Amino acid sequence: MAAEPEILDELRRLRSRVPHLTGALAASVDGLVIAQDTPGVEPEGMAALTAAALGVAVRLADSTGQGDFRELLVRGAYGYVSTYTAGRSAVLTLLAQDGVSVGRLHLEGRRAGTRIGEIVDARPPDEAPAKPARTPTARTRTARTPRTTNARTSTES
Repeated sequence: MAAEPEILDELRRLRSRVPHLTGALAASVDGLVIAQDTPGVEPEGMAALTAAALGVAVRLADSTGQGDFRELLVRGAYGYVSTYTAGRSAVLTLLAQDGVSVGRLHLEGRRAGTRIGEIVDARPPDEAPAKPARTPTARTRTARTPRTTNARTSTES
């Protein structure tokens, strides 16, 4: 992908601007790695988990009337995982130690997400991901059919 070096440069600059940032990953909304700077973390797994969390976050924001997804913050015992929109078809996920300034993390994460989104969205169509990308802000609703179960009952004599 031609945009990867430019995105990787943005990830490295982001890590230099945010003290306590330990990793950064740009991925498609489908969970494919675009660029990563995640020492000690398996990027494909992180991208897949980001896509799964994104799906839940999009549905949660939509079902509660909070509007389109913008960002997600998870705080663990040892630090943070934050995910930001990056254009129409990508997301930026950051890993940070517990001592990070969350305000700075959000400020720089939002800015970097915007820049990465501009790069990804400007790609020529022949460089687009092979799988059709669903946007984090898309609201797709499908009709659901009721589930039926085959419950067996037993009687004791």
